[in-house]
Amino acid sequence: MPDARNLETEAISGGVHHALKHDSAHKHVTGEAVYVDDIPAPANLLHLAAGQSARAHAKILSMDLSMVRQAPGVVAVLTAEDIPGENDVGPVIHDDPVFAEKVVEFIGQSLFAVAAETREEARRAALLAKIEYEDLEPVLSVGDALAKENFVLPDHVIRRGDSKAALDRSQHRLSGSLQVGGQDHFYLEGMVSLALPAEDGDVQIWCSTQHPSEVQHNVARVLGRPSNAVTVDVRRMGGGFGGKETQSALFAAIAALTAVRTGRPAKFCVDRDDDMIMTGKRHDFRIDYDVGFDDDGRIEAVDFMQASRCGMSADLSGAISDRAMFHADNAYYLNDVTITSHRCKTNTVSNTAFRGFGGPQGMVGIERVIDEVAFALSKDPLEVRKLNLYGGEGRNITPYSMTVEDNVLPEIIEELEASSDYARRRAEIRTFNASSPVMKKGISLTPVKFGISFSTKHLNQAGALIHIYADGSVHLNHGGTEMGQGLYIKVAQIVAEELQIDLERIKISAASTGKVPNTSATAASSGTDLNGKAAQAAARTIRERLVAFAASRYDVKPSEVFFHANKVQIGPQTISFDELIGQAYLARVSLSSTGFYKTPKIFYDRETASGRPFYYFAYGAAVSEVMIDSLTGEHKLLRVDILHDVGRSINPAIDLGQIEGGFIQGYGWLTSEELFWDETGRLRTHAPSTYKIPACSDRPEDFRMKLLESGWNREDVIHRSKAVGEPPLMLAISAFLALSDAVASVADYRIRPDLDAPATPERVLMAVERLRREAAGAEQTEAAQ
Repeated sequence: MPDARNLETEAISGGVHHALKHDSAHKHVTGEAVYVDDIPAPANLLHLAAGQSARAHAKILSMDLSMVRQAPGVVAVLTAEDIPGENDVGPVIHDDPVFAEKVVEFIGQSLFAVAAETREEARRAALLAKIEYEDLEPVLSVGDALAKENFVLPDHVIRRGDSKAALDRSQHRLSGSLQVGGQDHFYLEGMVSLALPAEDGDVQIWCSTQHPSEVQHNVARVLGRPSNAVTVDVRRMGGGFGGKETQSALFAAIAALTAVRTGRPAKFCVDRDDDMIMTGKRHDFRIDYDVGFDDDGRIEAVDFMQASRCGMSADLSGAISDRAMFHADNAYYLNDVTITSHRCKTNTVSNTAFRGFGGPQGMVGIERVIDEVAFALSKDPLEVRKLNLYGGEGRNITPYSMTVEDNVLPEIIEELEASSDYARRRAEIRTFNASSPVMKKGISLTPVKFGISFSTKHLNQAGALIHIYADGSVHLNHGGTEMGQGLYIKVAQIVAEELQIDLERIKISAASTGKVPNTSATAASSGTDLNGKAAQAAARTIRERLVAFAASRYDVKPSEVFFHANKVQIGPQTISFDELIGQAYLARVSLSSTGFYKTPKIFYDRETASGRPFYYFAYGAAVSEVMIDSLTGEHKLLRVDILHDVGRSINPAIDLGQIEGGFIQGYGWLTSEELFWDETGRLRTHAPSTYKIPACSDRPEDFRMKLLESGWNREDVIHRSKAVGEPPLMLAISAFLALSDAVASVADYRIRPDLDAPATPERVLMAVERLRREAAGAEQTEAAQ
C-alpha cells in the first residue's frame, strides 16, 4: 500500500529550517508597509501633545491652563481630573501616573494633554501653560540614591557558599568598580497610538506596542471600564527593543481618554525629542566587585554589588534587576558568591525594558572581573575564561541553584578560537603595538550564556487562532507582535510545516486583543518559542480533525492519512489539500481552532533566591579586533568573528540578521551611545544631533558570522530551535574589552585601564592619558631608586 514516501519528490515552499526573507521586507524598502501613522486619517481626527514638567522634583503649586484652552485649534485639554478610572499606567506597581497631580518627579513628566485640530497646534498650545512649582531636592544619580538609601523596590540578594570567608583565604584578591551607561531605544518609529471611539463608550486602538494586552488592561483601568471595552491591534512596529513593552500605555491611554471624552478619533504621534525625554531607557548600573583567585586564575570567591538607576517609578525594574543578578555569572562557575542588588529611585524618567533586560549589565561585570584577574597574573584573558567555564558535575550549578545541562561553550570557543586565528592575531597585535606609538590595537574573545524565558513565571504563555477557509487558504493570528525581528514569518513557517502547505497560502494578520486574549509581551527572546508552539498546537488540532474526517470518509485508518506538499494521501489515493478542505467544510467539520502553550519546568523562589528561572540557555562567542588613535580616543572596529548557537534554526536568514543587528546595537551601547543629564536633571542627549547610534560606517568591514552547525535544543522547544533576539547583543562585550586591551598597551600592559562604558572617544582618551601619567610616574620612581 502507498505511504507518505510516495510524495517525497515534492516539497512545500517555505517550511521550517529554510532561509526566507522577512515577510514585509519588500514593503519596508518601498514604503508600502503600513505603520500606525500611515493609517488613513479618519474624519474629525484630533491630534495630541503633552504638557511636560520643567522640574525634576517639585510640588505643583498651581497650573493655569487658560491660555492653552484658548489657543488656536484646541478642542480639549485633559488633566488628571478628567480621568474616570485610575490615574495610573504602571505595569506592576501602580506608581506611574498618566498625569502628575501634586508632585512631579522628572523633567518631561506629563501634566496634561492638549487635543487640537492639527499636531502643530497641539504642540504650540502645550507650551502656553503657566505652572508654579516649589522645588524639592532631586536625586539624580545612582551614587546619590545609594547615599540616601532611595530605592523604588527592596534589595535582593543571591548567595551561595561563604564568599567572605573564601575571599579572606584566597591566594590573590582585587576589587574595583565599573560604571555601565544606559541606552535609548532609538526605534525608527516613535511612540504612536490612534484611538477610535465606539459604541457604549468602547474604544478601538491601533498602537505601536510590544504588549497589546497590557495596553488594553491599562487603558481600561484608566477609563474605568472592563478590558472587553478596549480592543488593541498591532500589525507591525518600526522597532521596539523593549521600549514599547510597557511605556506605550501612557500614550495609548491619553489617546483613548481623548476619544472617549470628545467622541472624536484621536492620535498621539510623539515627536522624537519628546519621545526620548518622556520614555525610559536601558538601566545604567554601577557594579562593584571583590574577587579572590588562585595562581592559575581560577575564581575562588566573588562579591558583586549591582546598583541600577530605575528612575522615578518601578516599571519593570524588579525583573530587570533580577535578570542582571541571574547573569552575573555569564559563562563561569562561581562557587562562593554573593550578588547584592539595589534598585535606585532617581528623579529621572522611569527606565524600562531593553534588549537583554538587565542581562547585559550583569555580564559586563563578570567579564571585567575575568579581564582584571588575567591582567593581574599577566595571562591571556581567554586562558582565564576557559579555566573558569561551567563544566561537568560539581561545576555546573549557577548561583541561583539552576543546573547548566546544555553547555556547548567549550565547543563554540574551541571552534571560534581556531577559525578566527585568535592566538596568531593576538601575538601580531602585541608586536604592532610595540612599534606603533600612536595607533594601538586590541583584541578580545568573550562568550555568552543567556537564559531564555520570562523570569516572571505567568508571562510564559501564549495563544493563537487559526482559520482555514473553504478554499484552502489560511488565516493566522497569535499574540506575538512584529517589530522587524521576523517573528511573523517564523510562526507562519511553523504553520506551513504543520499543515504541509506553501507559505504563500497563509495570511499573516495583526495581533489583536479581540482575537487572542491575555497575551504576554513580545519580549524576553520568547516570541517564537511561545507563539510558535501555540500556533503549532492550533494547526495540529485542525489537522487531527481533518485526519479523522478523511479516515472516516474514505474508510481507512487514521495512520494511513498523510499530509505532504499541498496534498493529502488517504490510503491508496491522493487528493489536493484544497479538495480535502472543501469536503470537510461541506461535512461540517470545524476548520478553526485556538492553540495555547505554557513553558514547563520554570520557577523561582525569592525567599531562598533559588530555582529554575529559565527553560534553557542560548550560547555564543565573539572575537572583536579594534584600533584606537591614542591622540584623540577615536577607534575603529576592524574585524568581528561570531559563532552562535540557535539550535536548529527555523529561518537561518532571519537569525543571521538578528545576530548582526544585536551585535551592532550592543556595540553602540558600549562605545558611543551616551546619555547625559545635566545638574538640573534635564536630559541633554535627546536627538540624533546629540546622541550617536552606530552608523553603517561603524560596521566592521570584515564581519564573519556563523551558526553553530551542531546546534540542537535538548528541551522540547519549537522544532528544537533556540531564541536569537537578545543573546547576540552581549557578543559586543568583546568589542568593549578589546578597546580596554588597546588602551592597556599604552602603558605596555602594566597598568589596568579601568575603562567605563560607553567607551566614547572622550573616555578612551582620558583612560589613555591616565595610563601615560601613571607610567611616567612609575618610570621616575624607578629612576630615582
